[in-house]
Amino acid sequence: MADEVTLLDFWASPFGIRVRIALAEKGVKYEYSEQNLRDKSALLLKMNPVYKRIPTLIHNGRSVCESLIIVQYVDDVWKGKAPLLPSDPYQRAQSRFWADFIDKKVFEITKKIWTTKGEELEGAKKDFIECLKLLEGELGDRPYFGGENLGYVDVAFVPFYCWFYAYETCGNFSIEAECPKIIAWAKRCMQKESVSKSLEQPKKVYEFVLELRKRFGVD
Repeated sequence: MADEVTLLDFWASPFGIRVRIALAEKGVKYEYSEQNLRDKSALLLKMNPVYKRIPTLIHNGRSVCESLIIVQYVDDVWKGKAPLLPSDPYQRAQSRFWADFIDKKVFEITKKIWTTKGEELEGAKKDFIECLKLLEGELGDRPYFGGENLGYVDVAFVPFYCWFYAYETCGNFSIEAECPKIIAWAKRCMQKESVSKSLEQPKKVYEFVLELRKRFGVD
């Protein structure tokens, strides 16, 4: 029986993009279902009754929720191609640590870059660059966080790259000037079709951010 896979998602979500990259890396065919986050569908509420949010993966009628958990699930189910998590238990733990760091630090800090002004904005920019420098240190001289190949941490982090233009424009700063190694890594990831076809256009994301700023009363 063929796998039936559906992804409930929202186009600009870096969390949803993680899942799109993972599925593309594995060569999994799936149905993409764009969700209206202001008027959530009955299917989303049924399949993710706890958090009621995207991304939610439906595999043969059963749902898996939360982006990093979904990426791990995809890696476990479709083992035959492009492993994302390393087999060594210590390396797996380290990968999970840095993906968790990205979830807990990067997202919250970057949200402040486009939702605040003044001192709070300056503080968020400083915190973001500090996070990126830590990630540069973890990357070291490797082409990817996964070593020679795209891995779990790369999949967790690279979706934010299409938001970098919005961060820089809203915050009036240059990420490349501060963290050139991160930009070089992101461009390397973009050479992969699984990444380049999954990430959205930066200017389209920026236009979406401008709409959000108006909705939140920032502008």
